Amino acid sequence: MSENARKYRALLNSGDFLVSPGVYDGYSVRLVEAAGFKTAATSGAAVSNTLLGEPDAGVMGLSENVNHCRHIARSVGIPITADADTGYGNPMNVHYTVQMFEEAGVAGVNIEDQVSPKRCGHMPGKDVIPTEEFLKKIEAACLARRDDAFVICARTDAIAVEGIEGACRRARAYAEAGADMIFADAVRSEDDIAAIVDAARVPVTVNMGFGIRSRPTTPLIPIPRLKALGVRRISLPRMLPAAAIYGMREALKVMQEVVATGQPADRPDLLVGIDDIMELMGYEAMREREAKLMRFDVSGS
Repeated sequence: MSENARKYRALLNSGDFLVSPGVYDGYSVRLVEAAGFKTAATSGAAVSNTLLGEPDAGVMGLSENVNHCRHIARSVGIPITADADTGYGNPMNVHYTVQMFEEAGVAGVNIEDQVSPKRCGHMPGKDVIPTEEFLKKIEAACLARRDDAFVICARTDAIAVEGIEGACRRARAYAEAGADMIFADAVRSEDDIAAIVDAARVPVTVNMGFGIRSRPTTPLIPIPRLKALGVRRISLPRMLPAAAIYGMREALKVMQEVVATGQPADRPDLLVGIDDIMELMGYEAMREREAKLMRFDVSGS
């Protein structure tokens, strides 16, 4: 249960700059591992969008999130962190939330200071709970974990509500309360990032969104510059969902043309082959196990 948390804690302690693509299912997390990334992070928005088919507006519940993250974490060997939204209630709820995610095999969780029901950090209309209330949530999270290696990442959405000064005050208080990492969402500039890093004095993670495409709410900043600013980790929650949507949309366009013209299309530039899918999902290892376990003597001798 603690192996993944200890792997992740070792990565944090190594001082390496960590890049955590956002994942939301077995395909995405296996692709991240196959690409050589050392860690990944579930995207609460992507899980809500893909699992429920709904916006990231606090609709997804604790059990849905935990159960989905359990399947994601068990399917790879790299440590996965999870998005636990607001902790699903008051400090007592946070206690059980952390225990359930730890039992699910993830390496750590984000817990945010938004008012519940929360909404995507880049949507308008956010609000945050009082600092003192969130400090009790951090205390509950730290007390609940069974292994101190399990990472508690405190996310603040206060920039949009209280400005960078308020977010910095919260970052410092959250770190002093025991948070292992600080995540200030929807940062607006390098100056915002530098201020959060200076205030936090623990590892800071930044949401780089699409990673390879700009977005209106957060600038794309080169990794060397982020390192220079003192950032220890970036998450890319929107990159893989956006890439998947683009690919599926293009394939569907071609299929509509096939339907309209009656002419088949062979487009290996748009689709991987069945061998690629089987390799990604570990079919060969499954067949090896099958050959070993299903081989038995039925002669009765």
